[in-house]
Amino acid sequence: MTDLNALKYSEEHEWVADDPSGAGVVTLGVTDYAADKLGDVVFVELPAVGTTITAGSVVGEIESTKSVGEIYAPVSGRVVEVNETVVEDPSLVNSGPFDAGWLIKVEVADGALDGLLDRAAYLAITEG
Repeated sequence: MTDLNALKYSEEHEWVADDPSGAGVVTLGVTDYAADKLGDVVFVELPAVGTTITAGSVVGEIESTKSVGEIYAPVSGRVVEVNETVVEDPSLVNSGPFDAGWLIKVEVADGALDGLLDRAAYLAITEG
């Protein structure tokens, strides 16, 4: 299980896990709060490997039985890996948003996580 307190969060309900090896690659996904609000996820569209993304921009789409939502980039960088398993089985976003349901891995510059929220600040937004 992922240590949720070690993650960083965006106000748009994405999470970011820093690479402990310090290689400058982070993993992104949507939070359990977002997955719960969406309902049963049935489709996920993600950017291709090699795509340059910019923090705050739309980088994908997520559809559920209730709605269609956009996935926002919480950081800027270059996509180095896409979770093809979640594309094939979008329900992983619901069943394991912090583990098997991760979305993309992004190569980022130093300081890319500055300005993101810690767990307590994110929970203050979602529970407030």
